[in-house]
Amino acid sequence: MAELSRPIDNRIIGGVCAGLARRFGWSVGLVRLLTVLSIFIPGPQVIAYIVLWIVIPAERRA
Repeated sequence: MAELSRPIDNRIIGGVCAGLARRFGWSVGLVRLLTVLSIFIPGPQVIAYIVLWIVIPAERRA
């Protein structure tokens, strides 16, 4: 498994979905779709996304 970090490329907003997908070997599109669909379920999803954006480090340039 890859290290958890927000990639420099393939970001749409903060790279959280792309980083999680890469870490767990999932499809980036699937993670993004699930994230958007979760917005329609009551709960703190947006706050969780912002916290992950702050907590997950950005990928370093090689």
